[in-house]
Amino acid sequence: MAEFTFHHGGVCVPSLDEAIEWYGRVLGFEEERRFQIPPAKAQVAFVRKGSLRFEIFEVEGAAPVPEDRKMPDSDLRTNGNKHVAFRIEDLDVFIAEMEEKQADIAFVVRAQFGSGCFIRDCAGNLIEFVEEPNG
Repeated sequence: MAEFTFHHGGVCVPSLDEAIEWYGRVLGFEEERRFQIPPAKAQVAFVRKGSLRFEIFEVEGAAPVPEDRKMPDSDLRTNGNKHVAFRIEDLDVFIAEMEEKQADIAFVVRAQFGSGCFIRDCAGNLIEFVEEPNG
């Protein structure tokens, strides 16, 4: 099988500038580059944090995120892409930081199978954070 590695996740938002600011302020991503995709009527930016990349699209006439896609449980009832997930070391520290930054915390789970949380970006897209302590 051909070798491959992860390159990026992508989200569509109503305002590219607002999303770049949000991903920077809340999660520490920095703008890497911008470009256009004229056939899709899309303004696009890549934001980066270390080796992690996110592609953000602002598409003319795009519909908002449906309400049932804004909650992890109801989102699972729709086929298709779900979310991206990032590893964190301490869920409580992460939640406190997100609360301080006034992030929209959608869901927190502490269960035998693991602990983590989902936040919503400025457009309502879900992002998961999973606690995996070292050791």
